[in-house]
Amino acid sequence: MDMVLDKPTVYKFRVGHWLPSDQTVLDNWLHNLIQEVEAQDENIVPLHPVIQDFKQFIESSPKAYMWFHQMFSQVPLRPPYNKNPAGKHQIRSYHVMLRLFNAIMTRAPEFNETGLVGFPINAILDWSMGTTSGFAAFLDSDVNLHFKNMLQEWSKYLSSKDSRYVLNHNPKTGWLGHDAMQAMPNFAQEFQCEPTQPHYGFTSWDNFFTRQFRAGVRPVADPDDDNVVVNACESAPYKLAHNVQTQDRFWIKAQPYSLRHMLADDELVHKFEGGTVYQAFLSALSYHRWHSPVSGTIVKAYVQDGTYYSEAISEGYDPSGPNESQGYITEVATRAMIFIQADNPAIGLMCFMPVGMAEVSSCDITVYEGQHVKKGEQLGMFHFGGSTHCLIFQPSVKLEFDLHGQTPGLDSSNIPINSMIARVIK
Repeated sequence: MDMVLDKPTVYKFRVGHWLPSDQTVLDNWLHNLIQEVEAQDENIVPLHPVIQDFKQFIESSPKAYMWFHQMFSQVPLRPPYNKNPAGKHQIRSYHVMLRLFNAIMTRAPEFNETGLVGFPINAILDWSMGTTSGFAAFLDSDVNLHFKNMLQEWSKYLSSKDSRYVLNHNPKTGWLGHDAMQAMPNFAQEFQCEPTQPHYGFTSWDNFFTRQFRAGVRPVADPDDDNVVVNACESAPYKLAHNVQTQDRFWIKAQPYSLRHMLADDELVHKFEGGTVYQAFLSALSYHRWHSPVSGTIVKAYVQDGTYYSEAISEGYDPSGPNESQGYITEVATRAMIFIQADNPAIGLMCFMPVGMAEVSSCDITVYEGQHVKKGEQLGMFHFGGSTHCLIFQPSVKLEFDLHGQTPGLDSSNIPINSMIARVIK
């Protein structure tokens, strides 16, 4: 993508506001972090053991060693890629990459009205993700295992009381400050919290991000009408596709859905051939729990391991990566699959599939196989943020979708959870 060096480059939308829309803000954030780690004495600030393991893996694996050298050298040296729009140099080695990972292991994202860096690792890998070596590396199962181990360690910090330092009242950077409350109006009235207590009573960053609505804030649309399907996440429409194929070339432009890959070749995949997929994405300021779109019985519920930082190579140097690859990541990213046998025979078996994206790949299922759930009851949650999700229906199901006047795409806005998203046509 062409960028002008003498003024900020502002992209219309970075999906969900997980990264700044102003590229200069992101580049300045990264530049400051690079300066911080380059000033550190590695004997005083050693690598976290899980990152040291990652380093050892890179240096002992011939293919990983090649990929992590080449991905940084493959970021074009010509302007604007040799320097970012703020005139600062890009990351050029895996050694710096690992030191940057190390730096964020004991910090949580601060609020910023225009420059929230909610995906710091994503920001570190922003350019290398678009290279051919990055494409290969971030699909590799061994590489993803090390990312998984690193993210699990970071999650321990984000679930600890030490992470509450960002839940403060600083007017600009605090999640309970003026700017944040302006971005999340009626916060205390809508969410379960204790405004008179320190940190509003939240016990950690993760506890804040998985906060729950107060009773009655998101009522279930037509709870006794099984013909009404409700929104499973507080999310914005991304894509609605009909006659979805069992296998398709999901890595190409337009990123068509490929059911066999989305559902990890589950034995139930054939039931959905030619069916309908609705996909929507969550934002950084949203509610991050999942609710059942229908009343029914949980047939299967499990997490499928996958990628964390793979983006569709057809998108090139995606400044929002992997946000513009949301169709593609439904086939490769870490995701959960919850198959529900709806009480309504006109719906039958359907699948709710939450998909982790970048750091937000912890899919926590809170229901069990054989459990009966009512429409609007909790199914699980994303930890440390939110991502994207799909509702998958069989071809025999006739639905009239209600996207609340919106056209699916990257500039759509949240539809409240539990509100009607579709109605069965008989």
